[in-house]
Amino acid sequence: MNAPDTVPTVEPALLIATFAPSGTLRNCNEAWQSVLGTAEAPWAMLPEDDKELASSSVLEAGKGSLVTNQVVNAHTPDRDEPLPVLLNFVPVHGDADDESRITAVTISGEVMAEPPSWMISQTQRHRMEALGRMTMGVAHDLNNLLSGLIGHIELLKEKAARSDDPAADIQPSIRTIEKTAEDGASLIEKMQRYIREDTQKHFERVSLATLIEDCITITQPYWYNEPRRQGIEIDVERNLDSVPDVMGAASELREVFVNLILNAVQAMPEGGTLTFETFADESSVYARVTDTGIGMSDEIQENIFEPLFTTKGEQGTGMGLAASYGIIQEHEGDIQVTSEPGEGTTFTMSFPPADESEPEPEESTEETVDNENVRVLVVDDEEMVRSIITQLLTLNDHEVDRASSGAEALSMFEANHYDIVFTDFGMPEMTGAELSRKLHERQPDLPIILLTGYTDTETAVDEVDDILSKPFKLEELEATIQKFVISS
Repeated sequence: MNAPDTVPTVEPALLIATFAPSGTLRNCNEAWQSVLGTAEAPWAMLPEDDKELASSSVLEAGKGSLVTNQVVNAHTPDRDEPLPVLLNFVPVHGDADDESRITAVTISGEVMAEPPSWMISQTQRHRMEALGRMTMGVAHDLNNLLSGLIGHIELLKEKAARSDDPAADIQPSIRTIEKTAEDGASLIEKMQRYIREDTQKHFERVSLATLIEDCITITQPYWYNEPRRQGIEIDVERNLDSVPDVMGAASELREVFVNLILNAVQAMPEGGTLTFETFADESSVYARVTDTGIGMSDEIQENIFEPLFTTKGEQGTGMGLAASYGIIQEHEGDIQVTSEPGEGTTFTMSFPPADESEPEPEESTEETVDNENVRVLVVDDEEMVRSIITQLLTLNDHEVDRASSGAEALSMFEANHYDIVFTDFGMPEMTGAELSRKLHERQPDLPIILLTGYTDTETAVDEVDDILSKPFKLEELEATIQKFVISS
């Protein structure tokens, strides 16, 4: 059967209902009635467990709590399979006499499955859009975790540097942890760049020899310490010639080499030698990784870069080499594998050399800054983020107050003077952009800096003075204070 020439656009309707705090339905739209139930029985199409979940969520929201991301399964007459529905329960605060009282609970629902009438192309498009929204949410949560991790690393470095006994032997480990965490943050940024479709805008000059040395250091516990505890010895040899830089994202290229190292170690269960080489010709820069392990058959080599293909059984995901292949392709390079069973494996990667006109990577220089005492307000709904920002800024003798919401920040602002405000973007009830607008109405010249793990912050650009991406470091926070408070 041929597909029709034109396919009608189908836009999913949002399910909307309003309940009393006691759990009684006040009104709902037609989309709600077609999926979940009627005005008389609002949860009629849910199984008993989901009815109980939905009802209890209404009551919880009726007490003032924001209840989000509840998934229920609706059994509608026109489908054999249950229809998953994502529900968010939002308490409505206040009336003319008492703003603290909950007057209603608004529920929004979104069906998480496509109508069967959609064509395959439309289904794929909407699924990718949904994946994009999910990815951005995951990116935000991971960036909050990485903010705490990198922040505690900053605290360790500063305390060690300022101590009479700096314990220099812990500094290399701290730098390795820091680099790993920064790579994690860069990978999250990569996900966000894919959604914005600006991947190569973040490329810079990269020295392959330096990058390989970093990867050897990062993975040392895996190829040196752990094998030796098991009575296994793996030697690392380096033949790293001086070669031209390549253009790329260092964190992504490190991901490739770290993955190759981990695979090589697993391929040498009795021990062996892992060799790294760099060389170049007139047109390309090469990096080669060779192990003396168990090798691969021709059939495995043909499929090695296919997604989900793995020889590790349940211990493997089949995504490591597929992801590495994709990264090499993004860098306009190529990766080849040669191997024989029992004779080891060699991966050879080639890259175009960086154009001589490309600027050299900037050397990080430490500038002497004036540690003038500054009064700071930090606003974030995540306690860990508030805590680490406070501890970092306190190291430089700044006075820091913390607020967990926009409303609390406004209240604190009325009673105190602040030189600068750092605020999260995505917060319940009041976003960072909305808070910034209200604060600027009260004090137009107040510097307000947005701290965010989100990418879509266009709505805040005109409301704030600058945007710092999570995870951030002490030097970035301090540089911002220097720029907007002390220098001005």
